[in-house]
Amino acid sequence: MPHDGRSPAAVSEPWASGAGAARTGSPPPAPLAAAIDRALTFAGAALAAVYVPGAGDEELRLVESAGPATADRTPPARLPLSGGSPAAQAFRTGRPLWLGPTALVSRPEDGLTPPGAEGSLGALPLATEGRRLGCLVVAGPAEDGFEAEQRRFLERYADAVAGLLKAAAGRAAPSSLLGTALRGLRMGSFVLVPDTGLVEADDTLLDLVGIAPGDFDGKADTLLAHAAPEDMHALMSVLEPSAQPFERRELEFRVRRPTGEMRWLSLSCCAVVGAGGRTEQVLGVVTALSVLRRGTDDVSRIQWLTAALDDAATVSDVVRVAVTALREPLDADRVALAEVQDDRLMVTVLDPPQHDAWPQAWRSEWRSEWPETPLADLPTLQMALADGHMDLWPAGTAFESPLAGMGGGGLAVLPLPGKGQDAGVCLIGWDQPHEFTPEERSLLTATAALVGQALGRAHAHDAEQELATMLQRSLLPRRLPELPGGTAVARYLPARRGLQVGGDWYDVIALSEDRVALVIGDVQGHSAGAATIMGQMRTAVRAYAVEGHPPDVVVSHANRLLVGMETDLFATCCYAELDMEEGNVLFVRAGHLAPLVRDPDGTTAELQVEGGLPLGISPDAEFPMTAVALTPGTVLVLVTDGLVEAADLPLDEGMRRTRDALAAADPADPGRMADELLGDAGRREDDVALLLLRYDGMKTRPIRAGWVVWRLPDAVMHARRFTARTLRRWAVEEAADGVLLVVSELVTNALVHTQGPVRLDLVLRGDRVRVSVSDSSPRAPAKPVIVDWEATGGRGLLLVEATSEAFGTVPVAGGKQVWSEIAVPRPGPAPAARPSRAPRAGRP
Repeated sequence: MPHDGRSPAAVSEPWASGAGAARTGSPPPAPLAAAIDRALTFAGAALAAVYVPGAGDEELRLVESAGPATADRTPPARLPLSGGSPAAQAFRTGRPLWLGPTALVSRPEDGLTPPGAEGSLGALPLATEGRRLGCLVVAGPAEDGFEAEQRRFLERYADAVAGLLKAAAGRAAPSSLLGTALRGLRMGSFVLVPDTGLVEADDTLLDLVGIAPGDFDGKADTLLAHAAPEDMHALMSVLEPSAQPFERRELEFRVRRPTGEMRWLSLSCCAVVGAGGRTEQVLGVVTALSVLRRGTDDVSRIQWLTAALDDAATVSDVVRVAVTALREPLDADRVALAEVQDDRLMVTVLDPPQHDAWPQAWRSEWRSEWPETPLADLPTLQMALADGHMDLWPAGTAFESPLAGMGGGGLAVLPLPGKGQDAGVCLIGWDQPHEFTPEERSLLTATAALVGQALGRAHAHDAEQELATMLQRSLLPRRLPELPGGTAVARYLPARRGLQVGGDWYDVIALSEDRVALVIGDVQGHSAGAATIMGQMRTAVRAYAVEGHPPDVVVSHANRLLVGMETDLFATCCYAELDMEEGNVLFVRAGHLAPLVRDPDGTTAELQVEGGLPLGISPDAEFPMTAVALTPGTVLVLVTDGLVEAADLPLDEGMRRTRDALAAADPADPGRMADELLGDAGRREDDVALLLLRYDGMKTRPIRAGWVVWRLPDAVMHARRFTARTLRRWAVEEAADGVLLVVSELVTNALVHTQGPVRLDLVLRGDRVRVSVSDSSPRAPAKPVIVDWEATGGRGLLLVEATSEAFGTVPVAGGKQVWSEIAVPRPGPAPAARPSRAPRAGRP
């Protein structure tokens, strides 16, 4: 069913920031564009634009615009910060600006609503924690301005956009700020045609009701089937055709989700009247009511606060609920919450966050993170915490210097009780004289008790999550190695539900100078047990890989190890060994997702890699290898199922979306490419691991030569002759003395101290010659601790070490390899000719 909006317009302007990073916007998908249009239309806005500071903070730059009117009007790409536009004024002052038609006549041209036009305009600053990030400008056709409910929605919308801007600092921002912010608000939207009963609903609304997008047939009856029978009559009054148009309706109703859960939803809608005065469409938005609506009476407020704090998991959630419960209902000018730790006070939140809303003493100490303050410097707070009772100070009370100006019209000091001691303190200040009524005293006392208990629970939750995060980070690589012919990046995101620790892992293992192993895996579940198994499996795979085993043997050994761990958990794994010189990859897949590849021309594909059973199922499982050739410029991506599969996202659809994102991403920046593949994951049900490698090919191709050493009395002589011939062919005779010495010592050691075959390999890469001698003994050669004058051996390795730029031993399949690198001397300038002497006088 067609909708009445248009796709948001994305302006190809730089993503302005202090660092001058660049970003080119791209239109969001059509369903998301339609949802943005519906939400803006419901809020009385025909056009919305997001501006951020440009380079040098001298102007505001447009980064995105959306709304039904974008096809008719294009907002200005730049606005001077020193000008008088509403956007610049709102950005400078940090306060929202609402203008009607009369006020717009005297305003400079703003590109959204021309001077003299009948309409309204709003400019909302985008700021978090006192940091100014930009401005959201909205324009609407209403002559009487935006209604109070519309303003509240737009303010929430602006806060969501500001949160995205803050989160995007230093990394890639979402492709659509307005669309991603709308999804973050968990607000669904719909357009209903009453005469036909057909409805166009976005994915957010369907998720709130509990309908999979693929199962929705576009009929209003399908939505009504999920509503509680008791609420059906109220819903029908909105959805049924009516000859009497209505301006706006609000109601709350319940739906039963497929899991049996009963969920409260809030519906706000308005009618679109046709030419004949009949309702042609019903436009509305739906949000989830996780708590009771706040009422004006104290009982309702306490009920709302109790329910809201019950849903608050983190300290920041508790603080946000507390500020909402206190500042607006009490008409306070400012609220500050601080926690007590070791007799020191640490400020947690200041509301409002604007710098100029606080006393001068606070402005001088204004920082992004407040310093610790000893309680001894604040006797007013120290006394309240010692007594454990609320203190209400009337207007005109003289306070110590740090609290001066905090509450000239009245100050409430609320100790927040915890288990055994106060968890913190809340300060509520008024500028105008305020009288504390008995009802307010009761409300403050109850609020302090509830917030204190919630803070204690939130601290325990935050500590648990911090411990889980530290555990997860300790089990994953701290950094990835630098590769000679490519760039590898990785990302890990924990699950947002339950304990934020899981079984996904990744690793990049440098096997040699030109070979690297990429590993990604997923242990069943996301718990501490899964994380423990994950750490053991990652360590085992790395150990088997550096021993020099081929990929199928590495995975087979890891499988047998997991089978013997006596655990009920299994794991999936994808192991890839890449030859950085030739671009050849050997894949082994154990029940894991197939790798994705992006060719240099931008086409993407899911590699057909033969698979085996997951690890830990059968000790006799076989893991076949699949060979794939990569060309320079190819991007290889390994992911876990948390990125491409969820309860409402089939695996095939998730892989398709990831391939589309891979094709659209710019491979010039692998880090940003990985961020774009992650996208806006929302509430992830599972943890996510992603490993990405851009294969560039080696700039300097090494030259190789090899020789199988025969066990003959003159074997060392033949090895030296082979080496000398090779160095002459490579035109590096300058290094012959050092290389021949190393070859003699290493080959002699291998023949004398080991059994089985011995092989000599020479590699010339740049200005270094690498000598490698492989044998069948796993024991590394041991240098003598003391070599006296009477010793008959032990000096060889000391000579090799002294001659070499680098020297070491690595395990290989069936033995070890001792290697040495010798620098090729650079030819110096030719010596100047010695001048001939003139014969002395008197000599013949």
